[in-house]
Amino acid sequence: MTLYKIVVYVPSDHTEPVKQALFDAGAGKIGDYDHCCWSVEGVGQFRPGDKADPFLGRKGRVEAVAETRLELVCSADCIKSAIGALMAVHPYEEPAYQVFQCVDVGQL
Repeated sequence: MTLYKIVVYVPSDHTEPVKQALFDAGAGKIGDYDHCCWSVEGVGQFRPGDKADPFLGRKGRVEAVAETRLELVCSADCIKSAIGALMAVHPYEEPAYQVFQCVDVGQL
């Protein structure tokens, strides 16, 4: 089975709704476990451009925000719905996220 890892950065006070949307879309399942994720707190930095509509901060000004980095696995059959759910609930206009395909070491 092909698995992916989703990594996303979320303003810390919006972490739970984003996690729940990903879980509801099928992400975070490992074997007989669900709602599995890793999270760590950090500081994100960005500067909204002239055409941006920032959730936080002001255009042209560098902002630093307390954010949570979330990491979850997701099967191939629900990766598109998980990313759709992420985009629908994330408060940022342009969420920073990555998707990595996992390697089944048994197949190496």
